[in-house]
Amino acid sequence: MSRNDITEFRRMPRTDMSRVNGTSPKRILVTGGAGFLGSHLCERLLNSGHEVLCVDSYITGRRSNIAHLLDHPRFDTLRHDIINPLHVEVDEIYNLACSASPLHYRADPVQTTKTCVLGSINMLGLAKRLKARILQASTSEVYGDPEVHPQAEGYWGNVNPIGPRSCYDEGKRCAETLFFDYHRCHDVKIKMIRIFNTYGPRMHPNDGRVVSNFIVQALTGQPLTVFGDGSQTRSFCYVDDLIRGMIGLMNTPAAVTGPINVGNPNEFTMNQLASLVLDMTGSRSQVVRMPLPQDDPVQRRPDITEAQRTLNWQPTIELVEGLERTIAYFDGLLSTAPEIFNIPETATITTNAGVHHV
Repeated sequence: MSRNDITEFRRMPRTDMSRVNGTSPKRILVTGGAGFLGSHLCERLLNSGHEVLCVDSYITGRRSNIAHLLDHPRFDTLRHDIINPLHVEVDEIYNLACSASPLHYRADPVQTTKTCVLGSINMLGLAKRLKARILQASTSEVYGDPEVHPQAEGYWGNVNPIGPRSCYDEGKRCAETLFFDYHRCHDVKIKMIRIFNTYGPRMHPNDGRVVSNFIVQALTGQPLTVFGDGSQTRSFCYVDDLIRGMIGLMNTPAAVTGPINVGNPNEFTMNQLASLVLDMTGSRSQVVRMPLPQDDPVQRRPDITEAQRTLNWQPTIELVEGLERTIAYFDGLLSTAPEIFNIPETATITTNAGVHHV
């Protein structure tokens, strides 16, 4: 999108959808909109009658995630890195821009920190100028390797400020500081969501996160990589539930700023998840053990009391149902676009289309 295109987005006439969904349509900016979560958010906002500008640097976002939206009359895209200022006219901002998997954010830790800090400053400056609401996609990583379990919003965390994960963990913590300082000093209308482990279709197949890792490894006949003894726990929230909570927070009264945890409080060990994926895929893959990465949390489970009270939100999709949908997505992707997977030449791929060797 050129500068002229941005001007056109500013002037785009509003579509009268108020009779459809009972709300006034808005112009909404989604940074990181071509990513896993961002693409689902763009889709949901369009279905609610809003105009959406998807901004993404495509460092980890993928155009294929939003390909089905490109012809939508109320959808526009812009390749842009938010570490640089952005000049558009919108009513709301969802700031999701930042690599979220350890594999990706550790590949360029300086860029990760810049996205968290400079990106937040630029988006907050835009929100200040426009008097727009802005939601920050924060993370459960602000709790680090927690000494309190489950983690509630009042817990300040246990984070290593100089470790290999610090670019993301401390970057997100600094972003939270910036958001609340802009709120206190400049009356910017902020919303802060702390996202716990989320999974579902459009996850990057090579992002190194445990759900996508296990599913891809199982479908391609590779050993499932379990770090440590597999007793460490995570809580997995399906993407549809997460997006519902995110939009719910944005639509709360101005006095509600968060932070609010959004995630599924049902807790599973890595051993349990590996067994479930193997069973659901019918894979004969073995499990291999690797050393636990530095600063990897031993336990992670959200206390969602505040989300239940303030947003009337709780997850509705259980892990088995969510995994069925996610496995089906990767199964289809392997059948249609196997080139995007890092598959060893000797791998045996098991999909609904049958078994074949690479």
